[in-house]
Amino acid sequence: MAAYHRGMPAWLIWTIVAAVCAGAEAVTLTLILGFIAVAAVIALVVAVVGGPVVAQLVAFVGSAVALLGVVRPIARAHLQTRPALRTGVDALVGRRGVVVERVDAHHGQVKIDGELWTARPYLDGQVYEAGTTVEVVQIQGATALVFGTE
Repeated sequence: MAAYHRGMPAWLIWTIVAAVCAGAEAVTLTLILGFIAVAAVIALVVAVVGGPVVAQLVAFVGSAVALLGVVRPIARAHLQTRPALRTGVDALVGRRGVVVERVDAHHGQVKIDGELWTARPYLDGQVYEAGTTVEVVQIQGATALVFGTE
């Protein structure tokens, strides 16, 4: 016989929990509520086959912890993976270059992949002398915003 809570069958409670969490996940897209909904469905199955409330709770908590602790980080990493191919000036971000002419808030030049670029420091107040290795943080128009790596 299925467990009841105040006249409501346990399977119905798990169905409501799963539906509410799935609906909220559709709005928030956090992956958290979606996995909680899946855990509620697993508890629902335990309830339908006649499992006691304790078994339902163990199934719910265990599957929620497993999904959130193992599957969610993998799913997030997969969703946040940037495209491997960057083109144009976007391909310069993250590249290293060498200061050719002193880089300060007003002017400067760096050589990046054999090309000369006008440059400014990414952080206000920074100055990089000729010969300093820098990394491109951002391209603003035709100017590379750089940060010293030495």
